[in-house]
Amino acid sequence: MQSSMESIQSVKQRFGIIGNNEKLNRALEKSIQVSNSDISVLVTGESGVGKENIPKIIHQYSHRKHAKYIAVNCGAIPDGTIDSELFGHEKGAFTGATSNRSGYFEVADGGTIFLDEVGELPLSTQVRLLRILESGEYIKVGSSKVEKTNVRIVAATNINMEDAISSGKFREDLFYRLSTIVINIPPLRDRKEDIPILFRKFASDFAQKYNMPTLRLDEKAEDLLCQNEWRGNIRQLRNIAEQMSILEKERLLNSENLDGYLPNKTSKLPAKLDSIKSDSNSFSSEREILYKVLFDMKSDLTDLKQLTLELIKNDDSTEVKEKNRGLIDKIYGDKSQEEKEMSHEIDSVNIKDSSLSIGNEEINNSEKFEYAETIEEEETLSLLDKEIEMIKQALIRTRGKRKLASKELGISERTLYRKIKQYNLGDINET
Repeated sequence: MQSSMESIQSVKQRFGIIGNNEKLNRALEKSIQVSNSDISVLVTGESGVGKENIPKIIHQYSHRKHAKYIAVNCGAIPDGTIDSELFGHEKGAFTGATSNRSGYFEVADGGTIFLDEVGELPLSTQVRLLRILESGEYIKVGSSKVEKTNVRIVAATNINMEDAISSGKFREDLFYRLSTIVINIPPLRDRKEDIPILFRKFASDFAQKYNMPTLRLDEKAEDLLCQNEWRGNIRQLRNIAEQMSILEKERLLNSENLDGYLPNKTSKLPAKLDSIKSDSNSFSSEREILYKVLFDMKSDLTDLKQLTLELIKNDDSTEVKEKNRGLIDKIYGDKSQEEKEMSHEIDSVNIKDSSLSIGNEEINNSEKFEYAETIEEEETLSLLDKEIEMIKQALIRTRGKRKLASKELGISERTLYRKIKQYNLGDINET
């Protein structure tokens, strides 16, 4: 146990790693343990936690330490050129390929390749990478010759790989080959005891860099520093230490000075909604939400119309009923589009500077009510018979000439044809 701790301390000194957190020490211990093997390693952790140190440790403590070590940021290489960068290409393989090119896997033969942000690899490249992991074979872009390489692959990612697999963005078989050993680097908010030490180290480095006295924090300022969430982790802490070292004139800062550099806790940065799972009752789009609002408005409007009618119908005053006869006809007569055409296409009702008396109350209206939705009510038998009779009489008067009949009825020919078919009036033919 003692020798293990000594090894961890020597690794920290060699690679400039600061902190004594238990999770951090465990990650470093696993790095040392797997270094002498050729097993694939996946390093996980949030952005800014220092994942890039792990593959360096693994390489330097392995039998490959005298061979090449190449770090590749997969997210920074365009999809169209990443295959050429990793596996190389032949002359004339694509526009601009004026000569043969060796890829990283050829150059690093016998050494170690660190694939940072491996979750950003396109699916076609993932297939090529899987073949290297399984057999060490690859084919250059534009070539048909199978090449061999002997490299140790260490990958890193800050995304949730399970989500990437379920969404089809990452191959499950490749994930299992890469993650034979998983080393997780804890976020800075889980290493609160290391935050003051890290800050003092950064402050000392910037004091030397800018040739000024070292910045220090009092006890309350250090407590405030530890309470921050540090979403950007060590990178964010380092940036704040540099800002304060340059901008602050006083070299001993209190909590009030520090608070001006920390992110506003009331404002939240955009976050991934990984924890929110959709179900059958949730909306899949804003359009569905809009539809629901419109349907609710229609329902409320229907209830309002029915309530108004009930109040008028229940009033014994003939004067009230006669005065509001137009409104009653509007509500009952607001049917289908064809019936609107028969009623001279009434689309809205304007009620301006009028009063609607209901019982002993008076409602003053100066607004324009536009009825964009129609109330679908059951047609009565008398209304249906009257419509059929009107169509029959029009056809008889025009001797079956449907064009003339449609003009007389005030509806379109298409609507008349449909009505004739609907009510079986085809026996009244043109003469």
